[in-house]
Amino acid sequence: MGIDFHRLPVFADLRENYVKLLKPLIETIQCDAGEFVIRQDTPADFLYIILKGKVQISFKPYDGIPITVSHVESGGLFGWSAVIGSEKYTSSAIAIEPLEAVRIRGGELRKLAENDPDAGQEILNSLAGAVSARWKDARQQVKLILEKGMK
Repeated sequence: MGIDFHRLPVFADLRENYVKLLKPLIETIQCDAGEFVIRQDTPADFLYIILKGKVQISFKPYDGIPITVSHVESGGLFGWSAVIGSEKYTSSAIAIEPLEAVRIRGGELRKLAENDPDAGQEILNSLAGAVSARWKDARQQVKLILEKGMK
């Protein structure tokens, strides 16, 4: 059983042929409230898209206590380190509500973009649009960061 792409607003405008390329790369996950989805300084493997629930993103300085950076809710994305090719996650994500999400392995997404640059460009546009809605003029900045990580 595959994921219903209609539940992923981030890819709502993606062409059907690109959706077909992306579908095999996506898997669903579920976590209970209080469970770590990702931990800071662990290998950055997956980008996550929340279907239902909420996560708290926190950063722990080496010499201090964890700091809450943000909260991400349904339709939101986290785990960007995996997309831009970072070796490790820079923050942790903890489910603060029961979580249903999908995840995409960053390496597979980068490989798809390399093998099909047009699909990669459209997918990057979708991802950049999803995150840039939060702050002014960020779409182009986010897109440049993602493109740099995909190379």
